[in-house]
Amino acid sequence: MAKPNTDTGVIPGHGALSNPAGRFETRRTEAWDDGWYQEQVPDSVPLELMPDRARSVISRNDSPDIPFEQSINPYRGCGNACIYCYARPSHAYLGLSPGLDFETRLFYKQDAGKLLEQELARPGYLCKPITLGANTDPYQPIERRMRVTREILAVLARCRHPVTVITKGALVLRDIDLLGALARDHLVEVGISITTLDAELKRTLEPQAASPAARLRMVRELTAAGVPTGVLVAPVIPALTDHEMERIVESAAEAGARWAGYVLLRLPYEVGPLFREWLETHYPERAVHVLSLIRQMRAGRDNDPRFGHRMRGTGPLAELLRARFHAACRRAGLPTARGTPLDVSLFRPPGAQRQMTLEF
Repeated sequence: MAKPNTDTGVIPGHGALSNPAGRFETRRTEAWDDGWYQEQVPDSVPLELMPDRARSVISRNDSPDIPFEQSINPYRGCGNACIYCYARPSHAYLGLSPGLDFETRLFYKQDAGKLLEQELARPGYLCKPITLGANTDPYQPIERRMRVTREILAVLARCRHPVTVITKGALVLRDIDLLGALARDHLVEVGISITTLDAELKRTLEPQAASPAARLRMVRELTAAGVPTGVLVAPVIPALTDHEMERIVESAAEAGARWAGYVLLRLPYEVGPLFREWLETHYPERAVHVLSLIRQMRAGRDNDPRFGHRMRGTGPLAELLRARFHAACRRAGLPTARGTPLDVSLFRPPGAQRQMTLEF
């Protein structure tokens, strides 16, 4: 799909400006204007939903940079359309583009609840907290229709299984009944991602995600319902959003957040060119400066994938960012680490639940 034939190339409601081929594709196409034909491209891209017929839903990792071992991603691709999303390259494994395809050709986990019950019922299953939203947002816009995340949460609630939710979607408040029930037994924690408090910047950076005001409201309402909630200042983009770090931390504390964390912008694989294209279109006057600062914190590259460095960066600028964040959290009275680990002792596999019902 070519870019729209407009002055800016921006498609309303989308972060990506183009649809480049993934890194595994053997063929490439290049647009060429021969002066004879001017392509007419619509100002919107249709949404396509497809079932992801996975055999299992729980993913496992042993990364030292990630504070969980198990996760579930209800969806592949994300309608939030955040241009910086580090999950974009995963669409290349499907033979699709990490650009507009990632935002419009979405996959949902079919029979997610049934598959999860089967995995939890296995004799050798060891209960460890499961994270929802490790890759793509579990409360992205299509969740309103598909309800896959709700289905997964319902299974976890029945089994008394601990879960952590990471989102920037206001739809999380729909499930406050399930989250509240889990919270009463110390079985849930929610992290709300806030990148910027500037509504205008958010419209281009994260076109379909909830507004900054809505995300702070999510923190307030979840906290009021007894659901432990923290804020992730993520990603921090130098010379674009980093000046807001202190204000985001302060606003999060005022909304009732229990903790705060941050992640430096990551530009793996195809994300780098997509973000550079976005930056040169929306902020041409500072594009060179932003990219220069990123490379200064990424060992001279767009991305530094090394464990221990990829989340925070290295060098004097990265250290300054870390010091600023910790100082802001001290002033706001917010811990930079999560609280007591979630309880795993209450877990009851689906089969055990049925047996207990028969016995009593």
